[in-house]
Amino acid sequence: MPDLPQHRPVLAGARYSGMAAAGLRLEALPEGHLLHVLGTIEPAALAAELAKIGLANSSIRKAGFRQWFVAGDAPLAPTGLEALAAALAGKAFVMDQSHGRVRIGISGRYSRLLLAKGTAVDLDPAVFAEGSSAMTMVGHLSVQIVRTGDDSFELTVLRSFAESLWHELSHMAASAERDGA
Repeated sequence: MPDLPQHRPVLAGARYSGMAAAGLRLEALPEGHLLHVLGTIEPAALAAELAKIGLANSSIRKAGFRQWFVAGDAPLAPTGLEALAAALAGKAFVMDQSHGRVRIGISGRYSRLLLAKGTAVDLDPAVFAEGSSAMTMVGHLSVQIVRTGDDSFELTVLRSFAESLWHELSHMAASAERDGA
């Protein structure tokens, strides 16, 4: 039997060569799990169902009307996905997007300056608080931006565009560090 292709993270080995110590860090996040949930279930009830299958540390992000992304660093076994789908039956549908999307972390005091170069979303903490998310464009690419901390964000992009987004963010980061210094 021929060898099957092995999974390789799309941004394996990607490094931002700028000055992270100067206030900006780009990071390819683990390709754990990313689930798309559509339905009438509320986030608190979804969180309870996630805890039952061992995904209590997953993050629930609004992705549209009655839509959420559930993201986490740990891979999800098929049995976990089946258990969640069964628990959500009649309330929501769940689709595994883990194979099709990639997450990139951006943090540091220049993180908002970097993102302002690529998107029109108002990232001021008074408007876009921690836990907020928005589907938007960064340059020419469709992404979901989530504020994960005071000066930290996570971008989720389709897998086939991850390298392009990384390249664009690296160029914007170099510019943001020059502008912010």
